[in-house]
Amino acid sequence: MSKKFREYKGLNLTKVANETLEFWEKENIFEKSITSRNENKPFVFFEGPPSANGLPGIHHVMARAIKDIFCRYKTLQGFQVKRKAGWDTHGLPIELGVEKELGITKEDIGKKITVEEYNEACKIAVMRYTDVWNDLTKRIGYWVDMEDPYVTYKPKYMETVWWLLAEMYKKGLIYKGYTIQPYSPKAGTGLSSHELNQPGTYQDVTDTTAVAQFKAIKNTLPDILKSVEGDIHFLAWTTTPWTLPSNTALTVGKKIDYVLVKSFNQYTFDPINVILAKNLVGKQFGAKFFAVEDEALLSEYKENDKKIPFIVVQEFKGVDILESKYEQLLPYTLPYKNPENAFRVIAGDFVTTEDGTGIVHTAPTFGADDAMVAKQANPEVPPMLVLDDNGNPVPLVDLQGRFTKHMGEYSGKYVKNEYYNEGEAPERSLDVEISIKLKEENKAFHVEKYRHSYPHCWRTDKPVLYYPLDSWFIKVTEKRDEMFELNNTINWKPKSTGEGRFGNWLKNANDWNLSRSRYWGIPLPIWRTEDGTEEIIIGSVAELKAEMKKSVDAGLLEADIFADFEVGNMSEENYDKIDLHKNVVDKVILVSPSGQPMKRESDLIDVWFDSGSMPYAQWHYPFENKELIDDKKFFPADFIAEGVDQTRGWFYTLHAIGTMVFDSVAYKNVVSNGLVLDKEGKKMSKRLGNAVDPFETMDTYGADATRWYMISNANPWDNLKFDLEGIDEVRRKFFGTLYNTYSFFTLYANLDKFTYAEDEIAIKDRPEIDRWIISELNTLIKNVESFYEDYEPTKAARAIQEYVGENLSNWFVRLSRRRFWKGDYEQDKISAYQTLYTCLLTISKLASPIAPFFMDNLYKDLIIVSGKENFESVHLATFPTYDESLVDSKLERKMQQAQKISSMVLSLRKKEMIKVRQPLQRIMIPILDEKDREEILAVENLIKSEVNVKEIELIDDASGILVKTIKPNFKVLGPKFGKDMRFVGQAIQKLTQDDIATVEKQGKISIIINEKVVNLTLEEVEITSQDIEGWLVTNQGGLTVALDVTITDDLRKEGNARELVNRVQNLRKDSGLDVTDKIRLIIQKNDILEQSVLANEYYIKTETLTSELVFEEVLEKGIEIAFDDVNTKILIEKM
Repeated sequence: MSKKFREYKGLNLTKVANETLEFWEKENIFEKSITSRNENKPFVFFEGPPSANGLPGIHHVMARAIKDIFCRYKTLQGFQVKRKAGWDTHGLPIELGVEKELGITKEDIGKKITVEEYNEACKIAVMRYTDVWNDLTKRIGYWVDMEDPYVTYKPKYMETVWWLLAEMYKKGLIYKGYTIQPYSPKAGTGLSSHELNQPGTYQDVTDTTAVAQFKAIKNTLPDILKSVEGDIHFLAWTTTPWTLPSNTALTVGKKIDYVLVKSFNQYTFDPINVILAKNLVGKQFGAKFFAVEDEALLSEYKENDKKIPFIVVQEFKGVDILESKYEQLLPYTLPYKNPENAFRVIAGDFVTTEDGTGIVHTAPTFGADDAMVAKQANPEVPPMLVLDDNGNPVPLVDLQGRFTKHMGEYSGKYVKNEYYNEGEAPERSLDVEISIKLKEENKAFHVEKYRHSYPHCWRTDKPVLYYPLDSWFIKVTEKRDEMFELNNTINWKPKSTGEGRFGNWLKNANDWNLSRSRYWGIPLPIWRTEDGTEEIIIGSVAELKAEMKKSVDAGLLEADIFADFEVGNMSEENYDKIDLHKNVVDKVILVSPSGQPMKRESDLIDVWFDSGSMPYAQWHYPFENKELIDDKKFFPADFIAEGVDQTRGWFYTLHAIGTMVFDSVAYKNVVSNGLVLDKEGKKMSKRLGNAVDPFETMDTYGADATRWYMISNANPWDNLKFDLEGIDEVRRKFFGTLYNTYSFFTLYANLDKFTYAEDEIAIKDRPEIDRWIISELNTLIKNVESFYEDYEPTKAARAIQEYVGENLSNWFVRLSRRRFWKGDYEQDKISAYQTLYTCLLTISKLASPIAPFFMDNLYKDLIIVSGKENFESVHLATFPTYDESLVDSKLERKMQQAQKISSMVLSLRKKEMIKVRQPLQRIMIPILDEKDREEILAVENLIKSEVNVKEIELIDDASGILVKTIKPNFKVLGPKFGKDMRFVGQAIQKLTQDDIATVEKQGKISIIINEKVVNLTLEEVEITSQDIEGWLVTNQGGLTVALDVTITDDLRKEGNARELVNRVQNLRKDSGLDVTDKIRLIIQKNDILEQSVLANEYYIKTETLTSELVFEEVLEKGIEIAFDDVNTKILIEKM
């Protein structure tokens, strides 16, 4: 055991982290943190799997630090915290990246490249940056088992996913449906509703919108409209003119009032008769139009007139025009089925008169509401589906987002310009082209640009289409009430996310579109006959092998493709023999009970189901480790954490699968962290050049400072404005202060050979300052433990920071420093050492979850000398125990009062620019009662020493001395009183000096506002004191302090003496003198300084260990010093 505490030449957090990391790896500290804990006391943590096909960013440091903090804390509490790393290896991010790399599109797969080759390329790409991720994970100190991670493309993982799907299927929770779904043409797949609600998917866009004129077939209109002269048009508004060729109905509200308006078309100037909702006439006939009361006045309109007249000529209900027919707007083609039932007016409950025309353009192929209302009509309105070359019904827009060959001059054009490759988009979008065509044909009433929110694909950032898809769904709607109820049992941080963003989402959750028409992912394990009458779901490799045997026996399958696989053998070698991906299992033909061939449904499953399966799939449940889930040993999680965007991702799918398969929550506590933005509050991106490299950041500032800054600066769930200067400030202010405190301790402990070998001095026998800092330490232990327990790391970090900065360094060490370097090595000095040692050791434990490297180093540096604990690392130690008997609330209150008064006096000094080294005569404090007097007198000497004053004067009645003013605290009172605030302000202004004294003494006062009694508290007003001649006055809460700023000749001399002591002490340090070395002090003659030295010689000599002090006329070699009116030289010589 070393007998000297380790000393350092300076603070280097990066070096400390590197040394500590080397120590952890050499001594297997992470493994020991698990094996040293009781396995019957588990704390279950789930790691949300990242995808390693992209590089980690600074936001990953934040996310991983949050996870690490609570796992380390729970380990200190004696829990066994196993944490398995994982890799999310399937899905769109990987596929789109590979396609870009290979220079192909989705359509090329199976043509230019085989599915097998493509999947192999994905498999390689997805693990490309694992080394970088592993390096980041190590360097930020995130402890997670990377040696045995779960990988979502491994057969064992995929088999568990198949089992979960089979369980849902058996419960009747999986079905196939042909519905309108969000679809991403650039990704080539449908999307689930939770993917469509990822942050940033809804973007404000400016589109061309059109109010189209649909020409009514007159003989189908009600009688009141048949007699109207000229053609009649229905007006319908759309923000997507490209859907107009697919229009097959117009929808109205039965009870809505509609009108017929006579006017002129603003583009062709032709006379028009148009039908629209009465409430929307003013909106559609806006600035360009004016109303007339006589129809005859319409004849006065000329083509070049600036304004167009209009008149309402008929009024009727929506029900009156139901089943009216109209001519097809853009007659390129007809629905392949029942076209005679198309182009009718039908009813729908969703129609409103908030915007548009009150008549909804209905295209059942591209809208869920449209499809529903068309289906409910009698007879059913057919969607615009046409036959392709193979005789299959398809929409007029293909899966790439282009018009089909049926669309004449528009064939092959993308319906949105965003779908073109960069630089290839035409100047006019299809929406613009179609709108121009409508204008020319007198079919457009109004065309304009319109800004609105439109959904985009979360991965391609391109607009989605709503598209008819044959998809497999999970019946979320059947279980959403249970999901909602279970969510109420989860502790969300913040609560508002769980109740609001997540809870509201669950309340209205739709069925989960499970299907993905992609290649690299987990195949949907459903085999079906061609006519769809027979199907089977496979829940394991054993089941698949059994079904393949039946198929081989029936002559439908040549051989079992997994012949070498041994059922029941769970070894990795056995599972390495199989692959469950699409390119393999699609070759399998199974046999139905009636002997028909069954092919696998071609879809893959939503990749979010992969990650949501990890609680079970990471253990290959239920094929292995059954007890971990069934006996609740590793399920549900006690804690998870990821970004707020996962409320529509991993958080949701974990919860959905847990509820549906196990009727259980998947996690009990969840921290949903916010975004990491740049210092201006903008999203970080390479394009904007504001992204921060996490490796460079840690190289410069160290992982501990980076972690501490991120956690202490803002609550994890709030967005963090990331600023490198902030990290530097944390490094200086927090770690620098703690480092300086440790260095101060080691400097004197090593000189005095303190090793904590003496008997423990009882706390009751220690000086008051020691008892106070130990009391505050125990209060800190209690608070920090409570904050960690409540998943509030920011509060924990700030409490530790305040204790180290304000209590330990600024107060205890500064007020005790003479005890360390003066006097004999006896009880008082030993008490000081033991107290400071205890504080440092405890801080190393409390702060170790947030700053794991520095605190481990600090811990080891302390115990290696004292031998007080025998843990190899702070992370193997136990969390400090709160000892209520050591807490002295009265003493803490006294010291807080001393700190508060000192702070107020120092602020007054700063205001007047009087240095702290300049002594002042007195401070005056008005007191409210005897308790106040006792508390201040108990810390009088501390205050005088801290603020450098000679005396404290306590006065019972300050009314004749101090004049106070009072005004409302608008920030507090404004929201409370609103428009009555001015009356409150007037009443407060009328309060007398006696009233103000009442507020300060009793903490409240009653006033009359509009004949009502209102109780005002001290927090709701602001009380200030006016300065009096020769004094400065300040207020804080109910406390007033006045500082006498008159500097007498004696005080000035003492101030000069203190300045001299400071310069000598600095010179001693710079000269490398030992703290015990005696010196000779030579000063170049200066009248002012000579008088000051004469008056304070003993003080100067004692403070600087000066044996001999002399003045000389000229000093050749001296160091220049200057302060106030003094300008001279000094020289020191070791005696």
